[in-house]
Amino acid sequence: MPSNNKNVLITGCSSGIGRELALEFQQRGYRVWATARKLQSIQKLADQNIQVLELDVTNELQVHEVVQHILSSDGHLDMLVNNAGYGSMGPLIDMPGKELEQQFATNVFAAMTLIRKVAPHMCARKQGMIVNIGSISGVLFTPFSGCYCASKAAINALSDVLRMELKPFGVRVVTVQPGAVQSQFADNASRVLQQVFNPDSLYMPIAAKVRARANASQDNPTPADRFCRDLINKLESGRRLNIIRLANGSRALPLLKALLPTAVLENVLGKMFGLNRLR
Repeated sequence: MPSNNKNVLITGCSSGIGRELALEFQQRGYRVWATARKLQSIQKLADQNIQVLELDVTNELQVHEVVQHILSSDGHLDMLVNNAGYGSMGPLIDMPGKELEQQFATNVFAAMTLIRKVAPHMCARKQGMIVNIGSISGVLFTPFSGCYCASKAAINALSDVLRMELKPFGVRVVTVQPGAVQSQFADNASRVLQQVFNPDSLYMPIAAKVRARANASQDNPTPADRFCRDLINKLESGRRLNIIRLANGSRALPLLKALLPTAVLENVLGKMFGLNRLR
């Protein structure tokens, strides 16, 4: 039977932000549809009265089936949270083309596929919210994370345009740009780095700096549950917030980008990541 409760579809719920968002939304009375690429990774959420579905966000047919299932079950969708993603780390000239394509397929193209599926239904109802989890890495770009930074910059740009294009139809688009949040992000980033960082890399003399960038998101991170509570408080505040920055570093780092001349900023980052030692 169609549900009268507010409902939300969240991608990437196996851990971290996605998992905590699912739990927090459920506690606030939402009907939560939690998804992940491997169903067993979110099966425990079903014990919390959360609807769980298998979803590989890069599989367009599966995206279509999931959205249709939700619309058939509830009759509507109030909110989409595009959270699924990962960080591809390493020097850009070492990055295989396939890895660059996979990074954008997961972090950018998949989010747009979901938006294309749900936005027409939201527009027809003249209400709805699309929340894209970006990153401050899409604002301040750092060495050895260029692939990831580029994908998040793309999400920021797409969100800005979608916000303008969907506003006439009553659909809100919010970009979330977290700082450091406690999660498995660094573990996954390190695994990708191991695959692309070869012994003959020009950057092997500063390998420790390259590896440190893959783990940077877990330097003094904000707990994921606190981050998610604060985020949902802002989403429910009634204020028309376009960009939300939360967690450690989320405000200071974009401020550096805005205030420092490009040459100065790049010199600082070059020293921070050991690039001056390669001269």
